[in-house]
Amino acid sequence: MSDTHIPSDTTDDRTHDLPDHRPRDRFWPYVELPEEPTDAELAALDPDLEDALFGRNERPFAITLSFSVFPGDNYQRAIDMASQASNYRTVGSGEAMRHYARFPPDQVEDLRSLFEVVEATKGCEVLIDDRPVPYARELWLPLVWFLLLK
Repeated sequence: MSDTHIPSDTTDDRTHDLPDHRPRDRFWPYVELPEEPTDAELAALDPDLEDALFGRNERPFAITLSFSVFPGDNYQRAIDMASQASNYRTVGSGEAMRHYARFPPDQVEDLRSLFEVVEATKGCEVLIDDRPVPYARELWLPLVWFLLLK
């Protein structure tokens, strides 16, 4: 059996266990948060989450090109072209940064120019109405290129 005897050299002085200050009643940083989300936070919401939170919102049809950081001179050119989109945002930082450029049908020339720059890069995605759709690259984009014939 184990020895449960308490050694006799322990003292009852436990002042070193007491804290030297009293914690505040408020909890930082949660008190400082705004009551309403900012415009940037609302813009970064996933479309499905936005629909669940605020109800179905009728958005105009658009195609979004999403690409990550890639090496080469074309990266800065792609950022400049993406920033000309009607809705441009970045998510993440460093090597995990992704760029999202949303183009309505009236900006099809800009969409095609950016796509030609980023199509061969790793991680380039084509989103239809901000959602991944099967064959978006192979079917939807060629259909949109017909708008260039106008």
